[in-house]
Amino acid sequence: MHSQGFRTLHYQLLCLTVSVALLSLFMYPVLRTVGVRLFSMAAETYMSGTHSAAFVTCPNDTVAKDIARGIVTKKLAACVNIIPQITSVYEWKGKIEEDVEVLLMIKTRTSKISELAEYVRSVHPYEVAEVISVPIDQGNPPYLKWIGDIVPE
Repeated sequence: MHSQGFRTLHYQLLCLTVSVALLSLFMYPVLRTVGVRLFSMAAETYMSGTHSAAFVTCPNDTVAKDIARGIVTKKLAACVNIIPQITSVYEWKGKIEEDVEVLLMIKTRTSKISELAEYVRSVHPYEVAEVISVPIDQGNPPYLKWIGDIVPE
C-alpha cells in the first residue's frame, strides 16, 4: 500500500514537471518579448521638450506634399503627417474668413524649429504662413529616439 501511494505521488510529480517544462517552452517567446520591451523602455531616457510637434496649414494637398517632402529631405523633421480637409475660421484684414485647408503635423527636434519655420516661410504661398510648435513632454521612447536618430542636432 505504501508502495502504490509513492508511485502515485511520483507519477503526479512527473506530470507536474512535464507540464511546467512544456508551459515554459511555449511561454518563453512571449516572456522574452515582454522582457525585451520593458528593458528597452526602461533603458531609453527622454528629456521633456527635446522634441516638438510643429503645425503648418497649407492651401491644398499639392502644396502640403511639396512642403512635407522638402522638410523631410532637408532633415528638418523625421516625419510629417498630412491631414486633409480641415476647416479654418480666422480673421484676416478685418474680415472673418472660412477656408478648407490641409494641416501638416511635423515631428522634429525643438532645436530645429527656427530653421523649419525659415524654410516653410521661404516656400509657402501664404503671405503669413502658420508655423507653430509645442514641445513633446512624453511619448513612446523608441519613437522619440527614432526622431533623434533621423534629425541631426
